[in-house]
Amino acid sequence: MMNSTVADLSAVNISALSVVRGGRPVIDDVSVRVPRGSITGLLGPSGCGKTTLMRAIIGTQRIADGSVWVFGDDAGAKSLRGRIGYVTQSPSVYGDLTVTENIRYFADLSAPGSKAARNAAVSHAIEVVGLTAEAGRRAVSLSGGQRGRVSLACALVGEPELLVLDEPTVGLDPVLRVELWRTFADLAAAGTTLLVSSHVMDEAEHCANLILLREGRLVANLSPQQLLDQTGETNMEAAFLALIEGGAAR
Repeated sequence: MMNSTVADLSAVNISALSVVRGGRPVIDDVSVRVPRGSITGLLGPSGCGKTTLMRAIIGTQRIADGSVWVFGDDAGAKSLRGRIGYVTQSPSVYGDLTVTENIRYFADLSAPGSKAARNAAVSHAIEVVGLTAEAGRRAVSLSGGQRGRVSLACALVGEPELLVLDEPTVGLDPVLRVELWRTFADLAAAGTTLLVSSHVMDEAEHCANLILLREGRLVANLSPQQLLDQTGETNMEAAFLALIEGGAAR
């Protein structure tokens, strides 16, 4: 367990993390913090190590060196199981169950309170992800984007303190992407900590804090405005490229 004062300020604290796969470093000496109650964007090109870093945070990734703490406990600790929601890039739903049945299953596993309270939590989660009209449909009949939103609702129903989302906007049309980011903002305003990965640099503008990765190494950990100010660019993609090309310090 880490220092309680530091844990109070950050949801996630990563120190000198290294992950090796097939003899090759996938994450190389990364140290970052994820502030509580805000949206942190984990950004970088495909294959840069975003998913590996997320797996280390939820405690399912074997690490070669370094430390990962979540709310002051070692990542993967039993005490964290009800406090973290994780949504993988590929939707994790049961195709033969309806939207409601999928979410109720996870509510029974993780949501606190009585059956009536869990049912209310299920209805609320469905409403939050905009699937009320599809609540009775089997997941197999939904579009890819809709199944992704079911996965998100399954994670939300337990009211996690930390929500880890791996490329949640992939495959969504522009309108749904905007609606989803509004949902994320509402969750953060209510106190949830969100870590959201993306390879689309424009999505950085929705985040309070950014973790930028390239080839498994930390490029920068700063706010979107600091990124623009530091590079003198006017859009996020150009700023990221300028940061890499200029060899800017972390």
